[in-house]
Amino acid sequence: MLTDAFTPEVKSDSLILQGQVLTLADLGAAVRRQRPVKISADPQLAEQLKKSVELVAKAVEEGQPVYGVTTGFGGMADNAVPASLAGELQNNLLSFLAAGAGDPIDARHVRGAMLLRANVLLRGCSGVRLELIQRLIRFLEVDAIPVVRDLGSIGASGDLIPLATIARAICGQSACVKVQHGERLKSGPQVLADLNLAPLQLLPKEGLALVNGTSFSAAIAANATNEARQLMALTTATQAMLMRSLLVNEQPFEAFVQECKPHPGQVWSAKVMRDLLAGFTNSARAPDAQVQDRYSLRCFPQYMGPIAEGIAQVQKVVETEMNAVSDNPLIDCENGTFYQSGNFLGQYVALAMDDLRRHIGLLAKHLDVQIAMLVAPPFNGGLSASLRGNDERSCNMGLKGLQICGNSIMPLLTWYANPLVQHFPTHAEQFNQNINGLSWGAANLAWKSVQLFQQYSAVSLIFAVQALDLRSHALQGHYDGSSLLGDMTRPLYEAVCHTLKHKPNPQQPLLFDDADRWIEQDIESLANDIKEHGPVWQAVRPILNSFDDSFGIA
Repeated sequence: MLTDAFTPEVKSDSLILQGQVLTLADLGAAVRRQRPVKISADPQLAEQLKKSVELVAKAVEEGQPVYGVTTGFGGMADNAVPASLAGELQNNLLSFLAAGAGDPIDARHVRGAMLLRANVLLRGCSGVRLELIQRLIRFLEVDAIPVVRDLGSIGASGDLIPLATIARAICGQSACVKVQHGERLKSGPQVLADLNLAPLQLLPKEGLALVNGTSFSAAIAANATNEARQLMALTTATQAMLMRSLLVNEQPFEAFVQECKPHPGQVWSAKVMRDLLAGFTNSARAPDAQVQDRYSLRCFPQYMGPIAEGIAQVQKVVETEMNAVSDNPLIDCENGTFYQSGNFLGQYVALAMDDLRRHIGLLAKHLDVQIAMLVAPPFNGGLSASLRGNDERSCNMGLKGLQICGNSIMPLLTWYANPLVQHFPTHAEQFNQNINGLSWGAANLAWKSVQLFQQYSAVSLIFAVQALDLRSHALQGHYDGSSLLGDMTRPLYEAVCHTLKHKPNPQQPLLFDDADRWIEQDIESLANDIKEHGPVWQAVRPILNSFDDSFGIA
């Protein structure tokens, strides 16, 4: 079974494809099946596609040397292919690319790849019939998702093997192709029969146009970036809750400080933290407290700023690649020229995903430092060790186990932050692909990093609520931690309590005696809420809106 934990909420407005610019938000709604996808009925689109197909046919008829149309592929491009075999060449392309390995990838990635491929093919630079693009969208309409494996692409000639799996499915080339259609796993030809579609023989250039491009890597990168944006916002709000629990000195977040070092990310991070901390004054700081906090508190804007700028840059790169025509050769229908080129190289996506994983690792590391201070009485401003709820019961250990769990995740996130792109094989495919993008591997690692960070975020939220409850009791004599929060931060506290089925209780914190809650279930509940964009995600939506406004993201 493909992993797809989301319940569709279909919106009435369709996403109309016409080769136009798609955003991360467009793709996110489509892959979650919250927004139906349709192809524009504009006759100019159909005419442009027809013209590109005719140019390919003309080149074949005249025996023009066009890569992958009248020649072999890659290192075998010196093999001339006669006109009589030009169609068979394309169908055979799908056969020899049936070489994927590993486990099935998330259905959202496959949906995203189908959507992006359909959209860029509509540009009319690739030489494919409208019928092929319609089949991609038809499969999306009925949620018939080819089973694509997670190993097999080096991001050099695009994502050849993964995209070929989709192509075989929509053409009905082989019964070996599996398609998840609703709750059932079917063969590709069986799905075509269910949709009253006949198997389709490819025309010259069409197979190459379907498989030669970065649409799959870009789709995974887009999904990872969408989730990373959310996790950045959630981390920022969680930090505010932890800072409130640690009786933070808010002076480092003042506007004057940022004006003296006006990096855009630093300015934004400080402004957001001021907003998140507004509504409650830490008048309880001990008279003998240090005049300034430790770095993890005091340097938040300087630490978070470059991460925010980096994620904004990653988003811009990914959105550009999502909308790129990246197959080879490209067809200029205006002057009838075929351009043998290299838009299929996934380097932009790969470097962006290496960067994204580094940013995620840094976000986790900062949370881990904050939690380490929070559980240690010498550093937490008088809270109990390991945030133990009932101090009168000496065998209580509080959130000690939860910290160990977090400690097991955080090193993995920083390990995933290591770069992949520089490790490309120089000998690939008869030395034709002697530089590689590795976008597929980098994007898949980013997705794994996102999934790990969703788990770590759940851990950190439990710490945040427990700490706020204990601090509230120390300051005000009751355990309702929301009383320490302002209007922008309180919704997250309430969303966490709602997800954990914990009604704030003036008499007890989230965890009083160790056996009161099954923390493992709490982590799972919060992680699922984060994955599914539930109440916890909704609570931090204003931070994302602020991020988009500050960095000029549509």
